[in-house]
Amino acid sequence: VLMVARPWNWDLWYVAANFGWRAVVAIVTSTLVYYIVFRTEFRVLATRPPVADVEEPDEDARGPALSPVPAWLVAIHVAFMAWTVFNAHYPALFLGGFLLFLGVARATASYQTRIELKTPLLVGFFLAGLVIHGGLQGWWIAPVLGRLRELPLFVGATLLTAVNDNALITYLATLVPNLAGPLKLAVVQGAVVGGGLTVIANAPNPAGQALLGRFFGGTILPLRLLAAAFVPTLVAALVFRLL
Repeated sequence: VLMVARPWNWDLWYVAANFGWRAVVAIVTSTLVYYIVFRTEFRVLATRPPVADVEEPDEDARGPALSPVPAWLVAIHVAFMAWTVFNAHYPALFLGGFLLFLGVARATASYQTRIELKTPLLVGFFLAGLVIHGGLQGWWIAPVLGRLRELPLFVGATLLTAVNDNALITYLATLVPNLAGPLKLAVVQGAVVGGGLTVIANAPNPAGQALLGRFFGGTILPLRLLAAAFVPTLVAALVFRLL
């Protein structure tokens, strides 16, 4: 949605009215379905002793363990997050705030866990590549999308998102001149619906894999992920197209 909000002049209220509440309905419905299906497994998991997360301090920390985090440092972190959100479209302010945050994190290393930059940087380079190289694909994507009607466009965006990042699908849609309003909604709905089918289908998915991979033996099997995402994708498709 962020890739099309500015080119198509979509504000927060428009996105909430056309996507937000439908996404909430789809998420709640899918979660309830999976809770009912796996309720026995959840009971078994509840009997297992919890595995504590090992929090390693930053390399510049003085001791081997983290010091208790003071309230003022929590407030500083919240302020940096707010600064990043409000200045996301202003690279100079965004990067300046990020560099300042790295300095604060280094200065307060005794209270900080290690900052892992590899995964978010890879995701950032991935999105940058989409913007740089995606613009060169307008010569063929614009005629194709321009010929499709609403439902085929929705289905096509959903299927393409499984093998492409959804930001790429929506970005390429902005290259189509004079795309009608219902067609704009259809392509973005398809991109949102198919965003969980594979790891590459959505930019935050690789970050989620990095966080949860240790619970799956370090790897997540792509075919099983595709199968597990099928039902939530079907639920989301029905919600977005029927409600």
